[in-house]
Amino acid sequence: MEKDRVDKWVEGYEESLKKCPERQEEFQTRSGIPIKPVYTALDLNDLDDDSELGLPCEYPYTRGVYPSMYRGRTWTKRFLVGLQSPETFNSRQKEMLNAGQDGINFVPCNAYWRGCDSDTVDKVLLGRCGTTVDSLKDIEIAFDGIPLDRVSIGMNDFGPYIMVASIIVMATEQGIPLSQLQGTTNQSDFISHYVSCNQALRFGLDGHLKIVIDHVKYCTQHLPKWHPISVISQHMQQAGATPIQALAFTLATGIFYVDTLIKAGLDVDDFAPRLSFFFDVSSDFFEEVAKFRAARRMWAKIMKERFGAKAPQSSLLRFHAQTSGTDLSRQQPMNNIVRSSFHSLSAVLGGAQSIHTDAYDEPLWIPSEKSQRLAIMTQNIIAEETGVADVVDPLGGSYYVESLTDEVEKRAWDYIERIDRMGGMLKAVKEGFVQREIADSSLEHQKQVDSGKRTVVGLNKYVINDHEEPPKQLKVDGELIERQINRTRDLKEEREPKKANDAIKNLRDAALDSDMNIFEAVIDAVRAHITNGEIVGELRKIYGFGRPLLI
Repeated sequence: MEKDRVDKWVEGYEESLKKCPERQEEFQTRSGIPIKPVYTALDLNDLDDDSELGLPCEYPYTRGVYPSMYRGRTWTKRFLVGLQSPETFNSRQKEMLNAGQDGINFVPCNAYWRGCDSDTVDKVLLGRCGTTVDSLKDIEIAFDGIPLDRVSIGMNDFGPYIMVASIIVMATEQGIPLSQLQGTTNQSDFISHYVSCNQALRFGLDGHLKIVIDHVKYCTQHLPKWHPISVISQHMQQAGATPIQALAFTLATGIFYVDTLIKAGLDVDDFAPRLSFFFDVSSDFFEEVAKFRAARRMWAKIMKERFGAKAPQSSLLRFHAQTSGTDLSRQQPMNNIVRSSFHSLSAVLGGAQSIHTDAYDEPLWIPSEKSQRLAIMTQNIIAEETGVADVVDPLGGSYYVESLTDEVEKRAWDYIERIDRMGGMLKAVKEGFVQREIADSSLEHQKQVDSGKRTVVGLNKYVINDHEEPPKQLKVDGELIERQINRTRDLKEEREPKKANDAIKNLRDAALDSDMNIFEAVIDAVRAHITNGEIVGELRKIYGFGRPLLI
């Protein structure tokens, strides 16, 4: 009976197209899934099958990882803060916390990422796209007056996780039990960097793998509320992967890490509950919602069926979502307010545990205080004015969303099975398969934008000739940068030489001895006031300088 009704509707629809043709030749998601004009119960397949859908916090968690979701508490509101000096970070972070932010994300300067101290690089490069940070002393300034035991901290910290080690040392000195620290080592997923960021890694792949394993071992033993691995999808999607590719490659990366940690002697139910994920949110609203719902379902199956996880917490995919910076435009930047708002809404309807909303001026430079306040107020409005947080999985049961979730899952499994046949994610990355897939998708997307097939308002359609005054750019305070350089120089001269030398020797020993934990050695080095550049420099002598694969 239902099919007869739909067939009759299709006849009427096709007749109407003779008077008013469809506005484009084909409709499809960013991943290339064809979109039908209407969805009905005929498209739902196994919707009534509780093994696939169920209720919130029921396996396989399609509808959410917690029973009450946002009715109990809303998602954590995080924003990337990284500019100028530790003093600037501290001031801006306190202001954002007062505005409703309840999670901290620390972004270091590019000099830190590259393993350099501020006193060894051209000072004109410092503080422009992150906070200058070299040592424990800088982290102490950055977090002065911020309660480490009451705020969730996300450290954008590449291996060997020197900033995370600094937080641990600070907590110990303040008498805060490590069991109370909560947060995430945001950039521990070295595979995502290797695949997507097109920049030299700190070390070779094998060195990074040793560091990751030791970091997870330490955190599993000492930091029960800390997420030592955040498997990053955002890098891949920002590099050009479709939402389905980003999902598949991310879960394949997660499979690699879980398999590696089990082989390293860890019990899956000891570390898996502390794994987390980091997704990008593009402008393809419904596909992103479907991606998040499919991600939870797929990860639950992976952990239970592939790895035999027994604890329910091991099968929960908890994720942070960041609105897409690459979907924002330099042209008519005020339009980005609308884009980021819809991205954030998509993340909420998809069940994110924490969200970062990009400021509208991020395509131009470091966001201003005004634009960041507007970004956090966007989340506050969604959480407390719209009503979307009042119902758990409000799109559950939608003919379209459920059908799309199924199709996203199916296509993502196809990729994972292909990667398995290649020998796993690390081998697929070393052979360049993942990079080529992302590059091809990036090129195809750009062709669609250039041809006008995919609209970017203000860029290839609805272009306005009136000049829109851009927001003011933050000026780097040269005096603060000079203070930072001098602070690092003074630290190296004033610290106790014997403790410093012993710490560096212990670091080298840990890097060479498979029975020693290298992250413990990094903590000892940080406590002895060894700087980021010195720690990375010593480890590079052993692990080499990592370079991405050129394809």
